[in-house]
Amino acid sequence: MGAAGARRARRAGGEPPAAPPGPLLRISGLTKGFPVDGERIQVLSGCSLEIDRGEVVAIVGQSGSGKSTLLNMVGLLDTADGGEHVFNGVDVTRLGEAGRARLRNTGIGFVFQSFHLLERRTALANVSVPLVLNGMPLIRRRALARELLESVGLGHRLGSRPHQLSGGEQQRVALARALSLNPPLILADEPTGALDAATSSAVLDQLISQARKRNAAVVIVTHDPLVAEAADRRITIREGKTFEEP
Repeated sequence: MGAAGARRARRAGGEPPAAPPGPLLRISGLTKGFPVDGERIQVLSGCSLEIDRGEVVAIVGQSGSGKSTLLNMVGLLDTADGGEHVFNGVDVTRLGEAGRARLRNTGIGFVFQSFHLLERRTALANVSVPLVLNGMPLIRRRALARELLESVGLGHRLGSRPHQLSGGEQQRVALARALSLNPPLILADEPTGALDAATSSAVLDQLISQARKRNAAVVIVTHDPLVAEAADRRITIREGKTFEEP
């Protein structure tokens, strides 16, 4: 492993690099449209948003309002048509695909409604995936994956595969995986949408408490008012624009 790889491996699961000054995320005037039947449909038409480290923000709005589109922009999964986008001190608009991928892989953890676990891999192996991609040695990544699973109450499920786990347990495995590289930002897209009320509450508590321990910001896209109420702030998307709710 080269010097750069060794530095990445030391950081993974350890102390994050020093944070630059200012908000973790700053978006201003973000726009995004898509071609549909020969016309361009504008989905986002001037979204602005600032999120600080350690903050929990819920994004709400009607179906089709652009919540998932905005989350894809924030998560560097897609590019905006225009506007300002600064993440962790980096001007995202100046990055190519490779630069966005590097920033996304090291700086953002994802938790999805459908878990996205590898069916033939154990819980331990699923949590280890980002650590493998980051070049962490086998012994260290197994120890870190075990520690993360224990932190979300799944120390007894290390060898279980997804089909052997309940929905809540699968989502906690996904959460442990999202935390594996100590990202400053966690994006959760309807993380409790597939869970019953009691399990939903437990998973949400885990998500927020684990993020706060690490001073990571959390952005949650949700239709559930109880999930939105658990956030520090609530942002509504209407007509392609963002509005902060009291």
